[in-house]
Amino acid sequence: MDSPETWRWIWLAAALVFAVGEMASAGTFFLAPFAIAAAIAAVLAFLDVDLAWQWLAFLVTAGVTFLALRPLARRLDRDYSATDVGSQRWSDRRATVLQAIDAGRDSIGMVRVDREEWRAQSTDGRAIPAGATVRVVRAEGTRVVVEPVEEP
Repeated sequence: MDSPETWRWIWLAAALVFAVGEMASAGTFFLAPFAIAAAIAAVLAFLDVDLAWQWLAFLVTAGVTFLALRPLARRLDRDYSATDVGSQRWSDRRATVLQAIDAGRDSIGMVRVDREEWRAQSTDGRAIPAGATVRVVRAEGTRVVVEPVEEP
C-alpha cells in the first residue's frame, strides 16, 4: 500500500469520487474541496513526492478550499427559494381564464399562466367566466387553484 504507483491511482479515484459526489449534490460545495485536494495529491504522487507530503498537501488544500468556498455556499443557500421550482413557481402569478370555471368546489376550467395552460379550480367555488384575470393561489398536482383579481 506504500507503493507510489498505488497512491497515484488512489488519489485519482478519490478526486473522481469527490467530484462526482459534488455534482450529485450541486450547490453545497462540500465535496469540491476534497476533490481539488485529492487532485493536487495525485499530481504530487505522479511527481514522485513522498507520501507524507501528499497527505499534508491533501489536508491543507482541503482545509483552505473548504474555508474559501463556505461564504459562496452560504450565499447560494440564502438566495435559494424552494418556491421557485416546480409547479410552485406559478404561485401569485396572474392568469387568463380560457375555459370558464363553473360554480362549485369541484368544477374545473382552464387558465393560461404565461405560455402554459393549466386545469384550474376556484378557491371558494364561485364561477369565473372565460377571459377573466385570476391570481394563482397554489398548485395542487396537475391543476392550479385560482381566485379572481379585482380590476381597478
